[in-house]
Amino acid sequence: MMQSTTRIDSHQHFWKYNPVRDGWITEDMKIIQRDFYPDELAPILKENNFDGCVAVQADQSEEETNFLLELAQQHSFIKGVVGWVDLHSELVEERLFYFRQHTKLKGIRHIVQVEPSGFMTQKEFLNGIKTLKKFNLTYDILVKEHQLEETLWFVNQFPDQKFVIDHIAKPNIGKKDRAFWTRNMAAIATFPNVFCKLSGLVTEADWKNWKPTDFEPYLNTIFTCYGMNRVMYGSDWPVCLVAGSYKQQLGIIEQYITSFSASEKQLVMGENAARFYNL
Repeated sequence: MMQSTTRIDSHQHFWKYNPVRDGWITEDMKIIQRDFYPDELAPILKENNFDGCVAVQADQSEEETNFLLELAQQHSFIKGVVGWVDLHSELVEERLFYFRQHTKLKGIRHIVQVEPSGFMTQKEFLNGIKTLKKFNLTYDILVKEHQLEETLWFVNQFPDQKFVIDHIAKPNIGKKDRAFWTRNMAAIATFPNVFCKLSGLVTEADWKNWKPTDFEPYLNTIFTCYGMNRVMYGSDWPVCLVAGSYKQQLGIIEQYITSFSASEKQLVMGENAARFYNL
């Protein structure tokens, strides 16, 4: 386990830009239609006093998992990798066994936000999730707000699996009606094995016109429901760049936690991530 003073960015991405594979990066996101590698992130982390990061998959392929693990091998500041394997496959256990030889593989993620309703209730998917615990792997839940009821059902199936909700489940920041999101995030928080990432906030707001106060009601809910021990900061770099610089999105969280005690700040800015991902 890392020192409690360690600052960890729990969520960022690397890629060699491919316009076909990365079709999700639309024209209005032109700023990130290029390669992003560790050499570019390293000085940014250093400048903002981070000791390391967790690299998260952005493509649904084993090539992606290998790519991130290779980068993590070459760069010590990449403390962990959240990769991808086909959780629906009958060979899921075999594939996890293969990848687990890399000590920096800490978790698995699937881009559920693009999947149809009912995806997380599929027998094959549930079987894949069940195998993660054997390898001491976490699972990142990437969903949008409308998928939260299904997420609640899903986490209820696995009381012993470590889960983290990415990007606070992508609510429409600035929308007046937060009742559905609040109710479901609170219900999911009752499961002590579920954590939440303070990541991807600026990209769910008005990219050009957001202000730090836009996020306060959401952050209030997360800290009220998940407490200090299950919340972790993540930048979502480089995706965040479509709506602000690394420093700007970090500023939202740092401003919000100004009144927290030193030990509470440590939990949010690194210690919880280190504990969750077993860094």
